[in-house]
Amino acid sequence: MFEYLDSSLVKIEAKVLAGERLSFDDGVTLWSTPDILGVGHLANHVREQVSGNETFFIHNRHINPTNICIHSCQFCAFGVKGDNPDAYVKSLETIFDDAAAYKGGKVSEFHIVGGLHPDLPYSYYLDMVRGLKERFQEVHIQAFTAIELDYLAELAGKPLDETLKELLDAGLGSIPGGGAEIFAKRVRKKICNEKLTGKMWLDTHETAHKVGLKSNATMLYGHLETVEERVDHLIQLRELQDRTGGFVTFIPLSFHPENTVLDFLPSTSGQLDLRALAVSRLMLDNFPHVKAFWIMITPRIAQLSLSFGADDMDGTVVEEKIIHAAGASTDQIFHQSTIIAMIREAGRVPMERDTLYEETRPVHA
Repeated sequence: MFEYLDSSLVKIEAKVLAGERLSFDDGVTLWSTPDILGVGHLANHVREQVSGNETFFIHNRHINPTNICIHSCQFCAFGVKGDNPDAYVKSLETIFDDAAAYKGGKVSEFHIVGGLHPDLPYSYYLDMVRGLKERFQEVHIQAFTAIELDYLAELAGKPLDETLKELLDAGLGSIPGGGAEIFAKRVRKKICNEKLTGKMWLDTHETAHKVGLKSNATMLYGHLETVEERVDHLIQLRELQDRTGGFVTFIPLSFHPENTVLDFLPSTSGQLDLRALAVSRLMLDNFPHVKAFWIMITPRIAQLSLSFGADDMDGTVVEEKIIHAAGASTDQIFHQSTIIAMIREAGRVPMERDTLYEETRPVHA
């Protein structure tokens, strides 16, 4: 029998074992208790109830078409203005060549996000999706965060649902979860005042779910937010999932302060990274999966998180620019053999998956 250092977790354990939904106050307790091992124990129980001993990964490639952006978010080290010496825009042919450069494009997923370029037309994005799908028919395209989709609808001069349907017809398979940051108005006003509101982010994903697109969800933690604001964020995601069932995976994103306006803040600790994954697994009872994004929290913490609620280690990634612009020291590629070895060392069964977990297979090699 597990012995908790904090007796307040005993009541939460009773709820978890009974399959009862945790409350706002329960969430605050989980974020605040010094008993991190107790929180991890509870999260691991839920993780094994949902996924057993399996841990998923994908063979994917990230594509960031441009870093030029009309916004200037305080937490972002990626976006720049057009006159910045580091500014770039990739032509469609360059994007198609880049997609083919790694193993001839033989990956499961292209993950595409970038800045809101002031001059690129809507046709650039539509042709990018269509061109990738024509050249790599078997590859799933997960592209455009909520704020990008809102911007594309503006460029297209069409309602969001019509824009989404057009992108879907061109080959868009699902949308990533970026841009959620923290839904709290107080924090968004300070770190991303030009961005969509939290409600607009939720509305965009709800619209995507209604037109048949699945999506992921995220939360940026470790900056100016409070414990209570983290819990509120998770509960709002849970409520939307109750309505639509359209979320596939939740990914907590650790804040990287280097090269941002908020560089006076410390980086997140390993304990906070593990707690974020564990609390998320416990609060998001209707989310199928919780992902440890190794490129942000390091492969070692990601491996440890497989006993703290996470059942997914993302994938090979290849050429990630956004987090590295903020000082991430991890490699930009994680070889499949390394992922498999780390999953096995953690005592889990590695399962290669597609984007939506519709096809999964154990890895025997």
